[in-house]
Amino acid sequence: MIIDTLLILSAYLLGSISSAIIVCTLMGLPDPRTQGSNNPGATNVLRIGGKKAAAITLLGDMLKGLLPVLAAHLLTDSPLTFALTAMAAFLGHLYPIFFGFQGGKGVATALGTQFGLAWQIGGSVALIWLFMAKIMKISSLAALVSMALAPVIVWWFWPAPELISMQVMMSLLLFWRHRSNIQNMLVGSEEPISKEQGPKT
Repeated sequence: MIIDTLLILSAYLLGSISSAIIVCTLMGLPDPRTQGSNNPGATNVLRIGGKKAAAITLLGDMLKGLLPVLAAHLLTDSPLTFALTAMAAFLGHLYPIFFGFQGGKGVATALGTQFGLAWQIGGSVALIWLFMAKIMKISSLAALVSMALAPVIVWWFWPAPELISMQVMMSLLLFWRHRSNIQNMLVGSEEPISKEQGPKT
């Protein structure tokens, strides 16, 4: 129980470290909370800082989800602990204690937790995202489609009720965080990926 509690708490604290804010600060870029979409995530960093900054941010956000779940694998075999650890890292990104509980939308961190559960789960979600992004050219739409299918993917590869429930909750929260993007898509004003290029770096 103590190990489980420490895993979950550590996952939340690690998730609360904002890769976007740290990357932008170190690279001399504007605060992503005050520029572009005002979202501290990789897509907004792409807009304001370019591909290199966005790639580093994406990697950092994925690792925040991946590492705690991998640690859980080393210390326990409980699906409930895996589920709570993954959710804690995700919630840390959404509501970071270090940044006034104002975080990002959670796509990369969610994907990191999925790779941590099983590479087949993370790989399947990533492939769906890449396919949708290639076809539809809209990052948020690709994220929403891939995360909508994520509970089915978890069920297919690891049908533990705790993990399926966690993924359903994670997907619902992710949709809630993307509500402005959904509104933009409904009126046709959501920017395609081709326009999210930022300055040259």
